Amino acid sequence: MELILVRHALPLRRENVDGPADPELSADGHSQARHFAEYMGLEHIDAIYTSPMKRAMQTAVPLAQLKNMQPIVIDGVAEYDQDSNEYIPVEELKANNDPRWQEIVNGGWAAQEPAEEFTTRVNDALNEIVRQNKGAKVVVTCHGGVINEYLSKVLGLNTGQFFYPNYTSIHRIAASSSGHRSILSVNETAHLRGTGLPVGLFHG
Repeated sequence: MELILVRHALPLRRENVDGPADPELSADGHSQARHFAEYMGLEHIDAIYTSPMKRAMQTAVPLAQLKNMQPIVIDGVAEYDQDSNEYIPVEELKANNDPRWQEIVNGGWAAQEPAEEFTTRVNDALNEIVRQNKGAKVVVTCHGGVINEYLSKVLGLNTGQFFYPNYTSIHRIAASSSGHRSILSVNETAHLRGTGLPVGLFHG
């Protein structure tokens, strides 16, 4: 089967006094999601899964509407910051030379959920999607940390967070029921070229 992991579109900045931030998409984010849907709409898709976080669910909506499908919410592919009371796009942190940007660069882990538990949760959830969809093509709208975690396991890397997935970037994995995994593509963002929309840290 083909497992297609998609990072969410650009969300709003949100800083709460208490309670999870869980921001919605920005205006640019909604435009990114529509371009992504038009691009993926040319392909046959058997199922759409999404993280329960708003930015991932809203990214899935245009594609789901185009395909007349109902996204399936999977808690296991929520981001490691799901309980954080703030969400600041990493581009803002970098542009402002925020200390939190340097912490990210240095491999810091600023999440309540232990890294080991995050690793297990993500891999179990995605491998279960593979198990349930033999021979199918499946889209999962999720998060940069989730994508890093899964691809690092496919590549056999020691670190779970090793690269930056752009907004609405597409990452394709061929996955067999026997357990074999092979990466087909990483960071596809052709659908955003020429749109004037932000892509992420690296615009290409």
